[in-house]
Amino acid sequence: MTSPLDRGALRERLHRPELTVGIFAGLGSPLAAEVAAASGVDWVLVDCEHGAAGDDVVSPTVAATGAYGAPTLVRTESGERIRIGRALDAGAAGVMIPRLTGANDVREAIAHFFYPPRGDRGVATYNRANQWGSEISSLDGALHACAIIQIETRGALDEVDDIVAIDGVDCVFVGPLDLSYALGIPRQYDHPDFVAALDRVLAAAARSGIAAGILAANSEIAQRYIDKGFRFIALSSDSVLLSTAIQQNLSVLKGSA
Repeated sequence: MTSPLDRGALRERLHRPELTVGIFAGLGSPLAAEVAAASGVDWVLVDCEHGAAGDDVVSPTVAATGAYGAPTLVRTESGERIRIGRALDAGAAGVMIPRLTGANDVREAIAHFFYPPRGDRGVATYNRANQWGSEISSLDGALHACAIIQIETRGALDEVDDIVAIDGVDCVFVGPLDLSYALGIPRQYDHPDFVAALDRVLAAAARSGIAAGILAANSEIAQRYIDKGFRFIALSSDSVLLSTAIQQNLSVLKGSA
């Protein structure tokens, strides 16, 4: 299993000009996440906002993906202290926070990643994050988990320059669907306003030396985002990839019948 000390490796990668590619795990299945890890993804993100997963799925997923050296991230339902704390205690290598509306929301959420006096994360050692009490170096102030802030609201986009400057923010992540709706141009990903928004996020991240990330529906779209400068790529989700593979294989077989 990936140890608490190893979990900081992903955070370090987000501060280097390095590409990482993972998937969203929305099925709520540690086995499905393990299959993704065994297939070579750089990380797996358990989606507790839109996916089937709850808190109970995080800990076994950490163990399953960690066996292959792939860290588990968690997208929480919100930026509440208890949501972030439970994900981190379960051993998540980082937390993605959705639906924040500006820099003040981000500052409040980032405080939940740190123990006092810097932040307000609850202190406990009998959890996977601290190897059930046998490895507690994180209590001394080291931050091993990465903080990924979604840019999917008009307010977050307007304040993205302030958000990337907040100490503790390691990645800004675009949710294309939500952002396009927030801009009043639903699913119009080639619209000049949407393209300008992506450029603004990329420029802000580059100035602060952190990664800009985005969700891509398939590898072709992902490559276009990589060419633009995105370095943290979510290549679809376990459910969509499974569905696509089934449909493609059925199409071949039925087409030849």
